[in-house]
Amino acid sequence: MTPDQPSAITLRGVGKRYGSHTALQAMDLEIGEGEFFCLLGPSGCGKTTTLNLIGGFVGPTTGEIYIRGQRVDRLPPHRRSVNTVFQSYALFPHMTVRANVGFGLKMARVKASESEGRIAEALALVGLETFGDRLPAQLSGGQQQRVAVARALVNRPAVLLLDEPLGALDLKLRKRLQLELSQIHRDVGTTFVYVTHDQEEAMSVSTRIAVMSEGRIRQIGTPSEIYFKPNSRFVADFIGESNFLDVDARDASRGTVFLPDGRAVPCVANGWTGGNQATLMVRPESVHVGDPANAPEASLSGRIVQTSFLGSETRVAVSCQAVDAPITAAQFGRDRAITRDLSPDREVAIWWSGEDAVLLPEESTEEGE
Repeated sequence: MTPDQPSAITLRGVGKRYGSHTALQAMDLEIGEGEFFCLLGPSGCGKTTTLNLIGGFVGPTTGEIYIRGQRVDRLPPHRRSVNTVFQSYALFPHMTVRANVGFGLKMARVKASESEGRIAEALALVGLETFGDRLPAQLSGGQQQRVAVARALVNRPAVLLLDEPLGALDLKLRKRLQLELSQIHRDVGTTFVYVTHDQEEAMSVSTRIAVMSEGRIRQIGTPSEIYFKPNSRFVADFIGESNFLDVDARDASRGTVFLPDGRAVPCVANGWTGGNQATLMVRPESVHVGDPANAPEASLSGRIVQTSFLGSETRVAVSCQAVDAPITAAQFGRDRAITRDLSPDREVAIWWSGEDAVLLPEESTEEGE
């Protein structure tokens, strides 16, 4: 969120307890107007609780909630400019698609002439213009989910809340609807707050992500910031795949850190203040595999223990004496996988660029797991 971007949602010191259990630790959060904001984390991390607090389905134990500058934490759900799309669709089975979409307009006593136009507009938005007279049972799961989105948007809310909306769909349909939701978001410009535990889904649809664990936000950033610059081992491990190495970081300002055996490896860590002991993170796609005779000086010698061909990439696990666990490298491209010998037991060298390595504080290694 940029400094001059107005806030659609503001949480100030908002927390939630159920008896002695803290579901959400008191937190501040700003979501900008028109963002596609994802709440991401494992089960029980507090993401759905946060969504329910914004929607008014539960009340906060502490703090204040604002939508477009209006305080709403004391208002019931129907008096907030918010609509919700659930994983279960929650469509009325005896009503047609058109009646389902227009139900909220009917409750709001919108004139029939205006209602018809808005229903048609909402159905066109989700690509179901010709399905208005069908019943939900006559639709596929993906089509039912699109009806639920149309019903939520027809009232033109300030905020659309989506609680794992694609969780019940198969993988291919889920990916297709991710693209459709992103297009709908661009078309309507409404603020979307999206709850998911699927890292890839969050990365593909969101403008910003809040990674959560144990009732608190661990990091907020764009997908690229979360992926390339995680602030803890929990975030790095939860988003994508990573290699982790214990290092001595006392010379990190010089672009070098040291493995337990004293071997130096590159890491650009400008302004590192995390102390001497740290965890070095390198993504598999940043690890290069090559012939030891042609490897750079700051490389590690190792032996391939496993090679996995995955179509668009080849995964190579390399065992090195300098580290405890095998280091994984991702090799992309058909030519590279075919022309290079990546068979198990081959002696290789591995290396990475210092710009691709991230130092993480040692104290975050076990926290949140």
